[in-house]
Amino acid sequence: MTQHSNLLFRFAAPQAFYGLAGRLWPWFAALASVLGVWGLWMGMFVAPADFQQGQAYRIIYVHVPASWMSMIIYLAMAFWALLGLTFNTRLSGMMNRALAPTGAMFAFLSLWTGALWGKPMWGTWWVWDARLTSELILFFLYLGFMGLTASIDDPRRADKAGGLLALVGAINVPVIYFSVRWWNTLHQGASVSVTQGSSMAQTMLWAMLLMALAFWLYAIAIALYRIRTLILEREKHTLWVKAELRSEGGAS
Repeated sequence: MTQHSNLLFRFAAPQAFYGLAGRLWPWFAALASVLGVWGLWMGMFVAPADFQQGQAYRIIYVHVPASWMSMIIYLAMAFWALLGLTFNTRLSGMMNRALAPTGAMFAFLSLWTGALWGKPMWGTWWVWDARLTSELILFFLYLGFMGLTASIDDPRRADKAGGLLALVGAINVPVIYFSVRWWNTLHQGASVSVTQGSSMAQTMLWAMLLMALAFWLYAIAIALYRIRTLILEREKHTLWVKAELRSEGGAS
């Protein structure tokens, strides 16, 4: 137990995490690419057409995983915010800044693909449905986080302010998830449930899960890649960063 704790505290240091992120992100990116191509191939060409929605339903292979990731990333930000506010770790704020743009992208992708799906199904691009509205609020929370942290010059103060917003905004995530149960909405219920299993055909389910895993790995890869830049910016006054930049300059 002590050995694992020491390992966690070791990689909580920006210098150690910088090296770890550099080793890991290419592998996550490669796996995300392979699984993404595999998932799209299964979803677009192997999975059967839906008996009610025909071919139009295939947008779910992007829409649903993007919606899942928009919520998961925000919960991850809330976790890092709690860690940073509790233990005053420097890495936590940088991790949140690395995650936020990807979360905002997935929230936007969820809203955009939802509109494309809603037009043929509901006859309109947008309705003020409980799930759609709460997802839109999540998108604005991401934008608010990025705007707030960018507007404060002191990085540590910015991290704390952003962390508080991430924690408060996390209340919106269960609202998104349970909105179709709590209110009478146009949005259909979950096709995949932990407690009730899946109502989808097996091929459809596998394509969906492959895309979800691909999006997850992509989010990790891009966050690790982005945090390396943030670490260099934050730690530019340290000797190890100066040595790192000199070595990279010499190598090029």
